[in-house]
Amino acid sequence: MTQQLIPPHGGKLQNLMVSAERAQELRQAAVDLPSIDLTQRQECDLELLLSGAFSPLTGFMGQDSYDSVLDTLCLPDGTVWPIPITLDIPERVARSLQVVGQQVALCDQEGFMLAVLTVDEVWQPDKKKEARKVYATDETSHPGVAHLFEHAGPYYVGGRVEGLHLPLHFDYKTLRLTPSEIRAYFKKVGWRRVVAFQTRRPLHNAHKALTLLAANEARANILFHPVVGSTSPGDIDHYARVRCYQAIAQTYPKGSIFLNLLPLAMRMAGPREALLQAIINKNYGCTHFIVTPNHADPFTTTERPAYYPRFGALELLEQFEKECGITTISFSRMVYVEEKAQFLSEDECPPEVAPKHLTASELRRRLEYGLEIPSWFSPPEVVSELRRAYPARSSQGFTVFFTGLSGSGKSTIAKILLTRFLEMGDRPVTLLDGDIVRKHLSSELGFSEKDRHINVIRIGFVASEITKNRGIALCAPIAPYERSRRQNRELISQYGGYIEVYLSTSLEVCMKRDRKGLYAKALAGKIKGVTGIDDPYEEPTNADVVIDTTDAEPEEVAQEVLFCLKSKGYVGKI
Repeated sequence: MTQQLIPPHGGKLQNLMVSAERAQELRQAAVDLPSIDLTQRQECDLELLLSGAFSPLTGFMGQDSYDSVLDTLCLPDGTVWPIPITLDIPERVARSLQVVGQQVALCDQEGFMLAVLTVDEVWQPDKKKEARKVYATDETSHPGVAHLFEHAGPYYVGGRVEGLHLPLHFDYKTLRLTPSEIRAYFKKVGWRRVVAFQTRRPLHNAHKALTLLAANEARANILFHPVVGSTSPGDIDHYARVRCYQAIAQTYPKGSIFLNLLPLAMRMAGPREALLQAIINKNYGCTHFIVTPNHADPFTTTERPAYYPRFGALELLEQFEKECGITTISFSRMVYVEEKAQFLSEDECPPEVAPKHLTASELRRRLEYGLEIPSWFSPPEVVSELRRAYPARSSQGFTVFFTGLSGSGKSTIAKILLTRFLEMGDRPVTLLDGDIVRKHLSSELGFSEKDRHINVIRIGFVASEITKNRGIALCAPIAPYERSRRQNRELISQYGGYIEVYLSTSLEVCMKRDRKGLYAKALAGKIKGVTGIDDPYEEPTNADVVIDTTDAEPEEVAQEVLFCLKSKGYVGKI
């Protein structure tokens, strides 16, 4: 059978990088320009705009393009585009950018100017509509929605971008080629058909079997295109992932694959995300794109059920395949058939065999408890890298985060645990008591909702650094808001254990204790902002330990926390 050649190397790329002369003009003008310091996520979007990976976009979207993408999955001219690429800004910045044609310097997190944006418009989006259209939900349990509602600024600014410099990266420089550089490489080596495999997780033997089968069917080579921008909370850090990619790449036939890193800030938007990834990979010169059953789902590596319909991404890509100009390749899960000593598609397994597979959550469990990883599952070099990234829980750092009303016993119990861990002596221990943190880290903050949130997030950041470095952090603030606690869980869980302890002691009991006299002063009108009196306390919805200390001794509560840590594998004998 004759194999039809697909037109190679994508369509026209937008070149948003300016000439040296224009760059010098913009730098001189920047002295008088307002500036926006971009977040890491915004830097990723800017880099993909400047490099042409987001072609045909020439800047951050205005409101017409934004609305069109939400409602039709197309730009106003009919070009397929599934997710808005917008630049969110705080209200104070929005007020200063009301003049159409005004120029704004876009800077990295250290203030280095990367690009200049010419303002077309500033507007306030309907975030609930955006969430429901892009993510099919407005629940903040979805990480994309949580970012949209809790981190993204309330206004968007749209306009054309002129690039002076791509964001600086000091890691894996030889693996960060732009779309034009990748296309040139494909042309040089004669790769007319290229299958893109994009992932945010380490690759194992099942992925190897899948990609080789896809490449064989398409008579193509393979572009490994792992994401190294922001992904889903709990994902392995990109340094460990890249080491895993480099390890498994050595096991492929020589000359069959090319590894390149993609600085994409993932939205975890399921089908829409998959369509965006297909367009990006077409811009990199790929002719085929592998889509998995639960593509870009935020919960596929967790115990939670998948958020989006199985094969929903495939259905959307097939709907727009012709318009996008990239061929979709779909596979069901690859499983190991011991009787044949090979991987097969789950749909093709003979009924008489017992296929084997490990889920991502089961792999994580085995790593965290130091259990065996079967040799059929992954090359030993990959397993070795994973064990470095995911040491057994008994060697990990962890955070015990207490929350509850003032007077519930948080500080006392945390101090008891401090002494117990010091007695064990196997990890350094730090106590982050609410009052101590207020004095040394947050003395300028008041007790507004915003300031309370900032204070708790600061505690979480310090605890994450302690946890990352294999220590123990004991945190004992009131932490009245679920949003703050959830953000800390997401941050700290990337680096080790996170155990939330809710001391559910009633307000009446806490008022009777009132060792600090807070409640008495609040009731007398002498102070304001006391949690439980004139500021709300949101009860935790996901606490690991819940204890009412009304009739419990502090040592008993501390023992319950230790039992929880032991059951999760973080401590041994107690």
